[in-house]
Amino acid sequence: MDENQNDDGQINIELDETVAEGTYSNLAIINHSVSEFIVDFINIMPGVPKAKVKSRIILTPQHAKRLTKALQENVQRFEKANGEIKDYEQPPIPMNFGPTGEA
Repeated sequence: MDENQNDDGQINIELDETVAEGTYSNLAIINHSVSEFIVDFINIMPGVPKAKVKSRIILTPQHAKRLTKALQENVQRFEKANGEIKDYEQPPIPMNFGPTGEA
């Protein structure tokens, strides 16, 4: 048996203090290749022309699809409990913003 699994097959997941604090992001840029989805999380501030990628997550296509489904289900539950989330129009992001290319 894997050392990260309980007797009942559940996986033990650790969350250290630094990661538990989280990283704020108000922009995500998604690129993909045939084998990976790359999601860059960015904190962009109004009036500041430069922003840094705060976190990059690389997913298999299967995990990207599962994440999409999980997000959709959670948004639906949130809206059922709290009302519709308003999608305010955002200014377009320039196409030369951030890293580009395939993994």
